[in-house]
Amino acid sequence: MSAVTLPEVDRVLFTEEQIEERIREVGARISRDYQGRTLKLVGVLKGSVFFLTALARRIDVPVKVDFLAISSFSNKSGAPGLVRIAKDLDESIEGEDVLLVEDIVDTGFTLRYLLQALAGRGPNSLAVCTFLDRNSRRIVQVQVDYRCFEIPDRFVVGFGLDHNQLYRNLGYVAVMKPDKGTSQH
Repeated sequence: MSAVTLPEVDRVLFTEEQIEERIREVGARISRDYQGRTLKLVGVLKGSVFFLTALARRIDVPVKVDFLAISSFSNKSGAPGLVRIAKDLDESIEGEDVLLVEDIVDTGFTLRYLLQALAGRGPNSLAVCTFLDRNSRRIVQVQVDYRCFEIPDRFVVGFGLDHNQLYRNLGYVAVMKPDKGTSQH
Protein backbone atom coordinates (compact mmCIF):
# COMPACT_ATOMS: atom_id res chain seq x y z
CA MET A 1 0.00 0.00 0.00
CA SER A 2 1.63 3.27 -1.03
CA ALA A 3 0.96 6.62 0.62
CA VAL A 4 -0.16 7.96 -2.74
CA THR A 5 -3.12 5.55 -2.77
CA LEU A 6 -4.25 6.51 0.73
CA PRO A 7 -6.38 9.66 0.68
CA GLU A 8 -6.15 9.95 4.49
CA VAL A 9 -2.36 10.35 4.38
CA ASP A 10 -0.85 13.81 4.20
CA ARG A 11 2.79 12.75 3.71
CA VAL A 12 5.35 10.09 4.49
CA LEU A 13 7.36 11.04 7.56
CA PHE A 14 9.87 8.14 7.56
CA THR A 15 10.47 5.74 4.68
CA GLU A 16 11.04 2.01 5.05
CA GLU A 17 14.73 2.57 4.36
CA GLN A 18 15.05 5.28 7.03
CA ILE A 19 13.27 3.06 9.55
CA GLU A 20 15.44 0.05 8.76
CA GLU A 21 18.66 2.06 9.09
CA ARG A 22 17.64 3.67 12.37
CA ILE A 23 16.53 0.36 13.91
CA ARG A 24 19.87 -1.13 12.89
CA GLU A 25 21.67 1.72 14.71
CA VAL A 26 19.54 1.42 17.86
CA GLY A 27 19.88 -2.39 17.85
CA ALA A 28 23.67 -2.08 17.65
CA ARG A 29 23.69 0.35 20.60
CA ILE A 30 21.48 -1.95 22.68
CA SER A 31 23.72 -4.90 21.79
CA ARG A 32 26.78 -2.99 23.04
CA ASP A 33 25.02 -1.89 26.22
CA TYR A 34 23.83 -5.42 27.08
CA GLN A 35 26.91 -7.34 25.92
CA GLY A 36 27.33 -10.54 27.93
CA ARG A 37 23.76 -10.48 29.26
CA THR A 38 20.40 -11.88 28.23
CA LEU A 39 17.82 -9.21 27.50
CA LYS A 40 14.06 -9.55 27.96
CA LEU A 41 12.10 -7.40 25.54
CA VAL A 42 8.65 -6.52 26.88
CA GLY A 43 6.37 -5.22 24.15
CA VAL A 44 3.26 -3.17 24.73
CA LEU A 45 0.48 -4.57 22.55
CA LYS A 46 -0.62 -3.95 19.89
CA GLY A 47 1.43 -1.13 18.45
CA SER A 48 4.90 -2.30 19.45
CA VAL A 49 4.74 -5.67 17.68
CA PHE A 50 6.16 -4.44 14.37
CA PHE A 51 8.94 -2.43 16.00
CA LEU A 52 9.80 -5.09 18.58
CA THR A 53 10.13 -7.74 15.86
CA ALA A 54 12.38 -5.58 13.70
CA LEU A 55 14.44 -4.49 16.71
CA ALA A 56 14.91 -8.02 18.06
CA ARG A 57 16.40 -9.05 14.71
CA ARG A 58 19.03 -6.31 15.10
CA ILE A 59 20.09 -7.17 18.66
CA ASP A 60 23.12 -9.45 18.91
CA VAL A 61 22.72 -10.62 22.52
CA PRO A 62 20.37 -13.41 23.63
CA VAL A 63 16.80 -12.10 23.69
CA LYS A 64 13.60 -13.27 25.37
CA VAL A 65 10.24 -11.73 24.43
CA ASP A 66 7.05 -11.15 26.39
CA PHE A 67 4.06 -8.88 25.94
CA LEU A 68 1.55 -6.94 27.96
CA ALA A 69 -1.45 -4.90 26.93
CA ILE A 70 -2.88 -1.81 28.53
CA SER A 71 -6.18 -0.02 28.53
CA SER A 72 -6.30 3.69 29.11
CA PHE A 73 -9.35 5.73 29.81
CA SER A 74 -9.67 9.49 29.41
CA ASN A 75 -11.80 11.63 31.64
CA LYS A 76 -14.68 13.68 30.26
CA SER A 77 -12.41 16.60 29.34
CA GLY A 78 -10.22 14.29 27.26
CA ALA A 79 -7.31 14.52 29.68
CA PRO A 80 -5.37 11.33 30.37
CA GLY A 81 -6.95 9.31 33.09
CA LEU A 82 -6.80 5.75 34.34
CA VAL A 83 -4.38 3.19 32.92
CA ARG A 84 -4.62 -0.51 33.70
CA ILE A 85 -2.94 -3.68 32.51
CA ALA A 86 -5.39 -5.59 30.33
CA LYS A 87 -3.03 -8.49 29.52
CA ASP A 88 -0.17 -9.20 31.90
CA LEU A 89 3.20 -10.76 31.19
CA ASP A 90 3.33 -14.52 30.80
CA GLU A 91 6.55 -14.89 32.82
CA SER A 92 8.20 -13.21 35.79
CA ILE A 93 10.78 -10.50 35.17
CA GLU A 94 12.41 -10.87 38.57
CA GLY A 95 16.20 -10.73 38.18
CA GLU A 96 15.92 -10.06 34.43
CA ASP A 97 17.41 -7.23 32.36
CA VAL A 98 14.21 -5.78 30.90
CA LEU A 99 13.80 -3.44 27.96
CA LEU A 100 10.25 -2.07 27.71
CA VAL A 101 9.50 -1.60 24.00
CA GLU A 102 6.92 1.03 23.01
CA ASP A 103 5.64 2.14 19.63
CA ILE A 104 5.27 5.76 20.76
CA VAL A 105 5.85 7.78 23.92
CA ASP A 106 3.58 10.79 24.10
CA THR A 107 2.35 12.42 27.32
CA GLY A 108 4.36 10.03 29.50
CA PHE A 109 1.42 8.96 31.69
CA THR A 110 1.18 5.42 30.35
CA LEU A 111 4.93 4.91 30.36
CA ARG A 112 5.23 6.16 33.94
CA TYR A 113 2.52 3.72 35.02
CA LEU A 114 4.20 0.80 33.24
CA LEU A 115 7.64 1.61 34.63
CA GLN A 116 6.27 1.77 38.18
CA ALA A 117 4.37 -1.50 37.72
CA LEU A 118 7.36 -3.32 36.23
CA ALA A 119 9.94 -1.90 38.65
CA GLY A 120 7.92 -3.37 41.52
CA ARG A 121 8.47 -6.85 40.10
CA GLY A 122 12.19 -6.93 40.87
CA PRO A 123 13.95 -6.77 37.51
CA ASN A 124 17.76 -6.57 37.54
CA SER A 125 17.48 -3.53 35.26
CA LEU A 126 14.66 -1.72 33.48
CA ALA A 127 15.07 0.55 30.45
CA VAL A 128 12.82 1.96 27.74
CA CYS A 129 13.10 1.82 23.97
CA THR A 130 10.55 3.61 21.81
CA PHE A 131 10.10 3.71 18.09
CA LEU A 132 8.65 7.24 18.13
CA ASP A 133 9.00 9.94 20.75
CA ARG A 134 6.59 12.87 20.69
CA ASN A 135 8.39 14.84 23.40
CA SER A 136 6.49 18.04 22.57
CA ARG A 137 3.37 16.55 24.23
CA ARG A 138 5.15 15.29 27.35
CA ILE A 139 3.30 16.11 30.55
CA VAL A 140 5.06 13.61 32.81
CA GLN A 141 8.84 13.43 32.47
CA VAL A 142 9.97 9.86 31.92
CA GLN A 143 13.35 8.55 30.89
CA VAL A 144 13.55 7.11 27.39
CA ASP A 145 16.85 5.27 27.05
CA TYR A 146 16.63 4.44 23.33
CA ARG A 147 14.56 6.12 20.63
CA CYS A 148 14.46 5.78 16.90
CA PHE A 149 12.79 9.05 15.95
CA GLU A 150 11.43 12.19 17.56
CA ILE A 151 8.28 13.36 15.83
CA PRO A 152 6.19 16.53 15.66
CA ASP A 153 2.78 16.88 17.28
CA ARG A 154 0.90 15.27 14.40
CA PHE A 155 -1.17 12.09 14.20
CA VAL A 156 0.91 9.35 12.57
CA VAL A 157 0.20 5.84 11.32
CA GLY A 158 2.20 2.92 10.03
CA PHE A 159 4.79 0.48 11.30
CA GLY A 160 2.45 -0.57 14.12
CA LEU A 161 0.65 2.71 14.76
CA ASP A 162 -2.99 2.80 13.78
CA HIS A 163 -6.07 4.88 13.15
CA ASN A 164 -9.18 2.87 14.11
CA GLN A 165 -7.06 -0.32 13.97
CA LEU A 166 -6.05 0.40 10.34
CA TYR A 167 -2.65 1.19 8.78
CA ARG A 168 -0.51 -0.74 11.28
CA ASN A 169 0.81 -2.81 8.36
CA LEU A 170 2.34 0.12 6.47
CA GLY A 171 6.11 -0.29 6.18
CA TYR A 172 6.61 3.45 6.58
CA VAL A 173 5.35 6.11 9.00
CA ALA A 174 2.92 8.64 7.56
CA VAL A 175 1.26 11.78 8.86
CA MET A 176 -2.51 11.67 8.65
CA LYS A 177 -4.38 14.62 7.19
CA PRO A 178 -5.52 16.87 10.06
CA ASP A 179 -9.21 16.06 9.57
CA LYS A 180 -8.56 12.27 9.62
CA GLY A 181 -6.47 11.72 12.76
CA THR A 182 -8.83 13.16 15.33
CA SER A 183 -7.07 11.96 18.46
CA GLN A 184 -3.45 11.36 19.37
CA HIS A 185 -1.98 7.92 20.03
